[in-house]
Amino acid sequence: MKELLWSKKGKFIQYLIASFMFIVDHFVQIITFSFILGAIELGKDADMNKIIAVAVFAALYGVLSFIISRLLRIGFMRDIILEVRKRAFDKIMRMSFKDFSKKSKEVYLSNLVNDINTFEENFFVCLLNFLINVGMFLFSFLVLLFIDPILSIIMLVSSAILFVVAYFFSNKTVALQEKVSEENEIFTTNCNNTFQGLEILKLNRMEEKFLQKSLDGLRKLELRKYIFNIFSECQRNLINVLGYVISCFIMIYLCMIFDKGISLMSAAIAFQLGTSMVFNLIEAFPLWNKIKASVSIYEKIAGVEEEEVKQENGGQEKKTPFQFEHKIEVKDVSFQYDERPILRHANFAIEKGKKYLIKGVSGAGKSTLMNLLAMSYDNYEGQIVVDGVDYKEIKERSFHDQVSFIYQNVFLFEDTIRNNITLYKDLSQEMIDHAVKACDLTELINQQEEGLEHILQENGKNLSGGQRQRISIARAIAKSAEILFVDEGTSSLNEELGREIEKVFLSLPQTVVAISHRYYEGISEQYDYVLEIKNGEVLQSKAADYFGEVVTC
Repeated sequence: MKELLWSKKGKFIQYLIASFMFIVDHFVQIITFSFILGAIELGKDADMNKIIAVAVFAALYGVLSFIISRLLRIGFMRDIILEVRKRAFDKIMRMSFKDFSKKSKEVYLSNLVNDINTFEENFFVCLLNFLINVGMFLFSFLVLLFIDPILSIIMLVSSAILFVVAYFFSNKTVALQEKVSEENEIFTTNCNNTFQGLEILKLNRMEEKFLQKSLDGLRKLELRKYIFNIFSECQRNLINVLGYVISCFIMIYLCMIFDKGISLMSAAIAFQLGTSMVFNLIEAFPLWNKIKASVSIYEKIAGVEEEEVKQENGGQEKKTPFQFEHKIEVKDVSFQYDERPILRHANFAIEKGKKYLIKGVSGAGKSTLMNLLAMSYDNYEGQIVVDGVDYKEIKERSFHDQVSFIYQNVFLFEDTIRNNITLYKDLSQEMIDHAVKACDLTELINQQEEGLEHILQENGKNLSGGQRQRISIARAIAKSAEILFVDEGTSSLNEELGREIEKVFLSLPQTVVAISHRYYEGISEQYDYVLEIKNGEVLQSKAADYFGEVVTC
């Protein structure tokens, strides 16, 4: 968190200056009020012109300091929130498939929307007021130490007592804020599931049941928020009561020493500084607890995972970069899901540059096998080795930098063709042109006035299914991926388009591992090998032989 704030060093210093301006404004008000009391004590001897001038100055400074401090703060707040959003999104995008699949997509959506909004609402308001209150406390203590050392020491001890009380609430505040975040995730997930199946719910007249379920979820969420707010208010009120007790003690103490010659103006300043120390801490402690809760939210949505730190620091686990020069060997691999065996003692090899087609009946384990090869699972028995290096010793990020995935449902951004191919990376024009040519996208691009800068509609609505799929393949080529994992890449296309896209897969120099339930006569035979899954066993055969047997049968 410190690194995040300090990443905008210049603007963070401006933010601190803005906080200091509020502190100065507070002491200008104290001096002005004490000056007026001093004038009352002097009576006719008071200089009214000077009093009016001080009062006008205090009012003008208060207005100007508020405007200037806001201008100094707003840029920093905007930049930090933008950075938090970028880091949160980047964390999700850099996750391995294995880690990403541990939660539903709706949880990540809740993190990016609800949690960041919570962070924005709580963190900056709390940080600003915390800095102001701590600054006022320290400044009040130093001035009071000069006016009345005994009172300043008493106030320091009182502050220590308040600190102990506030610390008692700290961990509970953080825990309650995390509960609110978790309930937000659950509510967002349930709402998304309901909306996705809304058509079925309406056709079967089940809306009322799911409406009640959604309302129950909303009540739970609001109850969590209510508990958090009540708890925060209770700690504030408890510390407030202690603060008023201490304020009464300050008044009694000043009355006791009034006959020793202290002026009304000095007594007023001492009283305001003493009570300021108390109530500044009363404000600061709950704010600090909320800041800690906000920091925990930040760490959850955008912080670097411990495993990632290990890898970056050269930890023992997964420290070898992925390099694929010859072959990937699957040695006696068995895998089960929820105690249900999927693969049994699989043995085969994936050679660099070869094309492999995974076949099998529905539920046989085709996707599981691909996910094992794609390093999505690591809880298998046996070994998967690439050029002599065990998969479990390879950095996941290094692996995913050199592989690409092509699915039947292509997602395209509402952006240029260029950005949809490069995925916003700074790739050379030569690399982009190579990808365009390899996927036969030249005609499509030449038809557009803006060429590669042509803006696609939402998810490529202005393209045919084949064009959308070709762009997804171009992404893989432009990325210079070593391996292409294709999961039913042509199943949503008609026969003609499917044949054309299949030809593209087979013409690429990369290693291709594909799942397909379709058979394209004269094309499917061009795969090098078929990996057929039967009863948990993986049977490898040459594609020409496999399809020859199928056609004969």
